[in-house]
Amino acid sequence: MARLDANKFETPTPVQAEAIPPALEGRDVLATAQTGTGKTLSFLIPIVEMLQKSEARGAQALIVLPTRELAMQVETAFKTIRSNSRQTVALVVGGMAERNQLEAIRRGAQLIVATPGRLEDYLKRKLVRLDGIKILVMDEVDRMLDMGFQPAIARIAATLPATRQTLCYSATLEGSVKEVARKYLNNPVRIEIGSVLKPAENVELRTFEVESDKKQELLEHLLEADKGSFLVFVRTKHGADRVAKRLTRSGWSATQIHGDRSQAQRNAALRSFSEGRHRVLVATDVAARGIDVANVAQVINFDIPKMAEDFVHRVGRTGRASAHGVASTFACPAERNDLRKIERTLSLSMKHFRVRATALATATATAETAA
Repeated sequence: MARLDANKFETPTPVQAEAIPPALEGRDVLATAQTGTGKTLSFLIPIVEMLQKSEARGAQALIVLPTRELAMQVETAFKTIRSNSRQTVALVVGGMAERNQLEAIRRGAQLIVATPGRLEDYLKRKLVRLDGIKILVMDEVDRMLDMGFQPAIARIAATLPATRQTLCYSATLEGSVKEVARKYLNNPVRIEIGSVLKPAENVELRTFEVESDKKQELLEHLLEADKGSFLVFVRTKHGADRVAKRLTRSGWSATQIHGDRSQAQRNAALRSFSEGRHRVLVATDVAARGIDVANVAQVINFDIPKMAEDFVHRVGRTGRASAHGVASTFACPAERNDLRKIERTLSLSMKHFRVRATALATATATAETAA
């Protein structure tokens, strides 16, 4: 409680209020919740409670999640709230040096936070043992399945004790996610917070109809007109580099994050953005899930996302923890139908603006009269 108080965690979010009590009782939990609802603490608090009562060394809790960035954030959050430094953690992810990871395991880390690929590699090489695991957490399960990790998850689960507690979190409960839940959870408490396929209500949704060659100009106009940090989503790695470089040439402090950048570069970009040294972070969808940066004022969909789910996860980077956020989507005239499809799927209506190319330098957009 002292650690929670020190970090200003005073009032539990709905997912925390519903998930923590059954988890503390040892029940399995199956939760769907919108991004930014505080689910990380809802599984870390039961883990810390369990470790407080344990004197054993070695892995007793395992958290499996889809990306390195998310894993690193969970590791940091655990260190923030653990009740003493004897509650040790090993980060097991690809794209980073093995030495520190293996050293932490050898020293008897009680919690392992891992991505499936690297963890399975260590299991094959007999570098880690999971036979003492009491709590398994699977976070962003739908994303892990999208990334093709289902076979790896099955092989990892096969090495765990049959008697254990399992906490499972997913943005949706469709198709193969249901199968995973049926396979690995035992009579779980079912928790559903709000609509899982809908942006938070405190995010203002806007769309700008703009010609492709005017998007950069519109972005810079919004940067001038509005305050705060901007997270800009583009479709391709090349596009991320191009947009960031153009912004830099125009005098804006911008950096980029995508799959072709090394882990060190991605960490540095994320850190400089979260600390305010760069006002703009340009990202591909690799950053759409799990990136928890406080106080992102505005999300820009520079390129329209392919799927409604991607829209929700991108937009979920702003308006976190009940703060007000703005999400602006740039769409070419030819993409009107794609935009309407997203609105229909999510049962929402965005404020529509049409950009007048001649007026970009002054009043960028005028409200669109036609629906």
